[in-house]
Amino acid sequence: MVRKSAAQSNPSDASPPASKAAAAAEKAKRVIKKYPNRRLYDTTTSSYITLTEIKHLVMDGHTFMVKDAKSGEDLTRSILLQIILEEESAGAPMFTEPVLANIIRFYGHAMQGHMGAYLESNLQSLMMMQSKMGHESHNIMAQMQEQMQKQTAQFLSAFGLKP
Repeated sequence: MVRKSAAQSNPSDASPPASKAAAAAEKAKRVIKKYPNRRLYDTTTSSYITLTEIKHLVMDGHTFMVKDAKSGEDLTRSILLQIILEEESAGAPMFTEPVLANIIRFYGHAMQGHMGAYLESNLQSLMMMQSKMGHESHNIMAQMQEQMQKQTAQFLSAFGLKP
């Protein structure tokens, strides 16, 4: 008796595993609809939610997408930026004015695309270090922040921008 491989036995299952994983991830992604009245509707829980609740989704590591209810346009980035703006306005801001000014200077600059990758890489390194160190990371965090500031100053000066 000749056995067929799994790929041969089900011809309708011809898509590669990577695309199946992407499709499964897309299905698992929570969809939040934003209506013209600025209300946000979570299709998973069938209820209206607030920006604070979306912040909690982010903090808990949930994957989601915010879509305009009328046009279907992806509004996820703008909602995340809105949350950052609210966080920066309330309490102790994370970004200083010089940091924000330098970020703005990168818009339209030849290095704009590299700046996003640079920031993302540093944030991932910081999060990885934080997870390794656990709650005892306060001193390590200060050292990491100092190192990141030095690296950022070198990065900016290499392209003729003020650190």
